[in-house]
Amino acid sequence: FEVTEDAIKGDSKSMQATLNVLVALGSKLSIDDFGTGYSSLSRLKHLPFSRLKIDRSFIRDIPDDADDKAITLSILGLARGLGMEVVAEGVETEDQRQWLQQQGCELLQGYLFSKPVPIDQLRALHSNPLRSAL
Repeated sequence: FEVTEDAIKGDSKSMQATLNVLVALGSKLSIDDFGTGYSSLSRLKHLPFSRLKIDRSFIRDIPDDADDKAITLSILGLARGLGMEVVAEGVETEDQRQWLQQQGCELLQGYLFSKPVPIDQLRALHSNPLRSAL
């Protein structure tokens, strides 16, 4: 499940309990759009998230923008320190892909790989791997 950063800004014990139940049932939780909203870093420590998704606004101008690179490297370091995976959203160019992978970010999503597709089309591609390679 993906939860936006703004959705966890409150101090709700019921939200924490719900997230813990989802994880206990075998779900993995991601914080979507990380870095764009308000999030206390102590919340990351106490909530059962396994993945951060770096918002596309920080990826858009990589590798040319020094500030975006610094923010992205900081998020990668924070996630590693907390034992979390990282997904970079909005990867559209080969230069972005190469830079992110060189920094150790292996989970990438964006138009470089695929535009959003309807579920039926995704199922058709998934059921016929040779077709997706063409």
